[in-house]
Amino acid sequence: MRNYKYVFVFLLAWMVSSCEEDYLDIVPDNLATIELAFANRYNTENFLYNCYGYLPSPGDVNDNPALKGGDETWFPEAIKGYNGPTMAQGFQNINNPRFDKWNGGLYEGIRKCNIFLDNVDEVPGLDQYLKDKWKAEVKFLKAYYHFYLVKMYGPIIIVDDAVEVSASTEAVRSERNTLEESFEYIVGLMDEAIEFLPETLQYEDEELGRITKPAAAAIKARVLMTYASPLFNGNTVYSGLTNSEGAALFPLEYDASKWERAALAAKEAIEISEAAGVALYTKDDYQDPFDQNDTTILKAALRGRVTERWNKEIIWGHTGNVNGLQSEAMPRLYGYTTNPVASRHAPTLRVAEMYYSENGVPIDEDVTYNYANRYKTKSATSKDRFHVEPGQKTAILNFNRETRFYADLSFDRGTWFGNGRELDTDPWYVHGRKGEFASVFEISQYSVTGYWPKKLVNLKTTVKNGTSFSPNRYAFPIIRLADLYLYYAEALNEVKAAPDAEVYQYIDAIRERAGLNGVVESWRDFSLEPNKPTTKEGMREIIQRERMIELAFEGPRFWDLRRWKLAEVYMNKPIKGWSVLGQSVEDYYNVRILYTPSFTTKDYLWPIRESELINNPSLEQNIGW
Repeated sequence: MRNYKYVFVFLLAWMVSSCEEDYLDIVPDNLATIELAFANRYNTENFLYNCYGYLPSPGDVNDNPALKGGDETWFPEAIKGYNGPTMAQGFQNINNPRFDKWNGGLYEGIRKCNIFLDNVDEVPGLDQYLKDKWKAEVKFLKAYYHFYLVKMYGPIIIVDDAVEVSASTEAVRSERNTLEESFEYIVGLMDEAIEFLPETLQYEDEELGRITKPAAAAIKARVLMTYASPLFNGNTVYSGLTNSEGAALFPLEYDASKWERAALAAKEAIEISEAAGVALYTKDDYQDPFDQNDTTILKAALRGRVTERWNKEIIWGHTGNVNGLQSEAMPRLYGYTTNPVASRHAPTLRVAEMYYSENGVPIDEDVTYNYANRYKTKSATSKDRFHVEPGQKTAILNFNRETRFYADLSFDRGTWFGNGRELDTDPWYVHGRKGEFASVFEISQYSVTGYWPKKLVNLKTTVKNGTSFSPNRYAFPIIRLADLYLYYAEALNEVKAAPDAEVYQYIDAIRERAGLNGVVESWRDFSLEPNKPTTKEGMREIIQRERMIELAFEGPRFWDLRRWKLAEVYMNKPIKGWSVLGQSVEDYYNVRILYTPSFTTKDYLWPIRESELINNPSLEQNIGW
């Protein structure tokens, strides 16, 4: 029997049939319907599933702004009207905000949670253990929905109780709580939930998707990391955002103790998760029926840390459909009679350059790496065969990189393990130049950069007979253990005067899994800045880069750059890729600018839809909108 050591959000059996227009938590006047919903255990559990139904889907490009809304991937011009690309280009707006969650469902989810909490104690015949467990799940969901709003909008309206339908207009028109009130409310709710949540699922086949103690503890750590970070900790940019009484909604003073709370929460979450059996997914966990080279096994295992369906590293995942994402991430590997894959979710050249050299340091710091000539080409030899097609030319940038580069990315003349070929002696090779299989199929279906995020495609996903796409589904990670390790390292580094062995321990565990030496040894032996890991500032930079590498294409980069207040640095630089319409090697391997986005201070937070401000004059719009 499979051992499910993590939590998946299941496909819900009983979904919302309608959504209220008002974001506030109004009790419906159809009391008979509510009474029926809580008439017995079966109906009550269905209502519980309904509370889960508002979770944003992290693997859906139309629901998750982090997949296409930043600088990590780019897209053909033909799809520029989509939410993510439009946002990435700097065209957010107040009339119809992209990925609007304020008026787009999360307050409705909070409303359903409040209805559940108000009624579950009255269910006849429901034992106290189940009541406590179910209330804990719903309290967590309620806190999570509030947190998702906070990381988008900053200070929000806390909705803790249901408002009667007969309430006056003045009672309904609430104003935003302060940022401190918002975060403290979320953390308090999560603490209440953690106490009564199980460490593991008792009936796994029946309960897949239900929240456990490790999931709640891990997300609590994420909440406190966000609270401690520069965007929300002493950010004076938002000093002008006040309530009706003139009180500041943002804390203007930096509070170092927030990092201490974050570190403690991350450590507790790690201990809770590991006690429940969560662990890093390594090459020893990858089961291959064939005798493969160690390099192939490591690459496959690194892909598996995200796409292996029963993955012991995932603390909380979402089993929403990721078939579309896999289609957009997968290149065409041979001549298809139709076009079953879209192939347009394209990592930028910036991301390709972000990964370390094979020595585990940035390529612009590596004393052995030919950085100045990285855009020139060279031919692959037999020693490169597990990464690049022997005898073929590709950019020097694609040689001598760390294994995560080859596990996470594919490129012209790069290998592709999977799609029905399970022997590393007979892999696919991506041919991406003009007129070749992986080049432009139509104006909206090709990689504009010359890279594909292999990391997002399950090894068993195939194209059958050149006509039909057959994806192998997996649970998209919301948070996994590597994420938690890096949170802890980051918080510790901020708390301590200088990094020490404990800071190194957690980042080095992830590097070791990827086949790299520890940070101190790697920088000492190969970096132009050998002392970087010994200083708080240097280690901060290393941890941030490690997060962007390890968690690439999963969404954290989008939110991390915001909480670090670095988005305006990254999102005002040109987006670059190869000249993918080139037919010859010389024409293809020229760097071209695809777009120069614009990101200003106002873009750190979402705008509240203008119609909401008209309906509720007590609301203050975010700065700059």
